[in-house]
Amino acid sequence: MSLLIGLLSFVLFLVCLLLGLLVLIQLPKKEAGMGQAFGGAATDALFGAGSGNALTQMTKYAAGAFLVLCLVISVLGKQASKSKTDRIRQQLAQTAPAAVTPAAAPLPAALATNGVAPAK
Repeated sequence: MSLLIGLLSFVLFLVCLLLGLLVLIQLPKKEAGMGQAFGGAATDALFGAGSGNALTQMTKYAAGAFLVLCLVISVLGKQASKSKTDRIRQQLAQTAPAAVTPAAAPLPAALATNGVAPAK
């Protein structure tokens, strides 16, 4: 299980690098800005103006892969942690001694008579 998590983590690292590079090389829209978000062409801002170019498509796929990989690694990590905890509990249950009780030693004579320990 840990080998699969390690492999998926490496793939996630590569997707992160790719996603960062894709975002950095994209050119911003000339009409993008606060005015577009609050009025002009609001439907384009909310729903997209079309299919976009190849870079935006690759960015969408890389972001989707990032999300899916994060979720899968999270679920696999939780399962691996739970199975490891169960194995440790099982081993402790097998090797733990029975309830240990201290041996019943007789009380010293000074404590038995007046309840006060002798001075040293």
